Amino acid sequence: MNALRRTEDALLALALTVMALLPLTEVLLRQTWRTGVPGGAAILQHMTLAVAMLGAAVAAREGRLIALSNAPAALAGAARAWTQALSGLATALVAALMAAVSWIFVRTEWQAGREWIGGVPAFAIQWVMPVGFALIAARALHGAGATVARRAAVLGIGVALVALFLWPPLDRFTMVAAAMALLAVAALAGGAVFALLGGAAMLLFWGRELPIASLAVDHYRLVVNPALPAIPLFTLAGYLLAEGGAPTRLLAVFEALFGLRGRGIALVTLAVCAFFTAFTGATGVTLLTLGALLLPLLISSGHSRRSALGLVTSAGALGVLLPPSLPLILYGVVARVPLQELFLRALPPALLMAVLVGGYALWSTRRAALPLPRPRPALWAALRNAQWELLLPVLAFAAIFGGWATPVEAAAVTVVYVYIVEVWVYRGIRPGADLRRVMLQSGLLVGGVLLILGVALGLTNFLADAQVPDRLVEWARAVIPSRGWFLLALNVLLLGVGCLMDVFSATVVLVPLLLPLALAYGVDPVHLGIIFLANMELGLLTPPVGMNLFFAAQRFDVSLGEVARATLPYVMVMLAGVLLITYLPWLSGAG
Repeated sequence: MNALRRTEDALLALALTVMALLPLTEVLLRQTWRTGVPGGAAILQHMTLAVAMLGAAVAAREGRLIALSNAPAALAGAARAWTQALSGLATALVAALMAAVSWIFVRTEWQAGREWIGGVPAFAIQWVMPVGFALIAARALHGAGATVARRAAVLGIGVALVALFLWPPLDRFTMVAAAMALLAVAALAGGAVFALLGGAAMLLFWGRELPIASLAVDHYRLVVNPALPAIPLFTLAGYLLAEGGAPTRLLAVFEALFGLRGRGIALVTLAVCAFFTAFTGATGVTLLTLGALLLPLLISSGHSRRSALGLVTSAGALGVLLPPSLPLILYGVVARVPLQELFLRALPPALLMAVLVGGYALWSTRRAALPLPRPRPALWAALRNAQWELLLPVLAFAAIFGGWATPVEAAAVTVVYVYIVEVWVYRGIRPGADLRRVMLQSGLLVGGVLLILGVALGLTNFLADAQVPDRLVEWARAVIPSRGWFLLALNVLLLGVGCLMDVFSATVVLVPLLLPLALAYGVDPVHLGIIFLANMELGLLTPPVGMNLFFAAQRFDVSLGEVARATLPYVMVMLAGVLLITYLPWLSGAG
């Protein structure tokens, strides 16, 4: 097992390294000799496939697959055993079926003699799909039955499932409905999000007698999308920043600017958290990395524990709309919107949300002491110490909007720049063990996200084949009289979705359904994306599935209800921001 673990970790680190260096090489060759790497785009896309599957396998190994709830942790005894058994068995079954259909896909590619690059057969890299899913299935099954009680529970649930599909009186529709209900219960019991979406897609395909093997094709097609490598690259850059000591240096800069006494710390919290969420692509990483540092500072500066908890939990969500965040890139990929345009037009709404939340934070602490003025030399010293990290957004945006690099290439330039700064300039990360650990953590997160996206595309394609978007347009035109009412209905829908789905799966499943509706009412696709992500940003803070609530409860050792109450004022402020973004389209450059 140790050999397998080391092999997985090494292959994941190798794939991420190739992803970082290959686009940079392309930029240098293009700028100097007007050429590129032969087959470079295909290599990069398939390295993304390797990172996705290896990262997902590692996430399963570490028990870190993204789930809708954390129910087992709140239970004990037999109840906990049964919930872990149900959630683990559901995850294992879906992963095992995906491994089977992925093997069919790879075998078909092999038999067809399709080549990848330079005569290398395509299956030479595609094998990572069935192997990755098989590892996820084995690990989920082991986790489901790790104790005697859970083994008994797994056996009982397995027998019940077999009986369900062998019971003669049940027709296909009834079996699909019953299995869907079991999937929903498994998701509430802590099952992985990808198991819920992938299992639902499989059942729908089986119910209409469609080939389930097409799910593997959909998964492959999404993960090798040309724009998708930007997601793991920017995520890796964010993890390198977080582990290299950048939070402390940036905190010193904002301390010199705003002060860490009284109300100034509120602005510091917002600025630092939004910056890190934009680059890591994950609000959870921001909370886990910066939470322990910022919460005591807020409390010691005169903020109540409840106010401090609400501000820290809410601040990370602000980075969702701030380029180059992972959700922004994902929306651009799914909606086929140019990333440069999306990044540029998302900036004003992102700043609006930050101003609203920051304004409320200052108002709510109006009785706290004002920050003391800081001497100018302290500011210059802090700026000099963090100068290389402060240049990072300038570098990323200059690469993208200067016309000399695509978003993917800009992401690779960012990774290499951050690597040099954190490893060789500041020496906060050792090139050996530390670097491997950072790569492992970023790959784990990316793998969990891309696993969800790949299986969600199958569900989306089923809905498209069933003409659901066309029927939605017809229904909406008959029921919703105007664009204003449509936007109101859209916000109500998205607020509900944000309470129940994570931003990644919601983007892949819902955007293809909402885009035709938005176009029918004259809503610009970029404006739709900003409305969508603003609502999802709010969803990170709303129960029952607000991811930031779970992370904060875990990080600060408090109840979910306490975190939800602490963030409620910020939720209301952000809701006002969502409405402004929705009904003032000029904020996002729309007419």
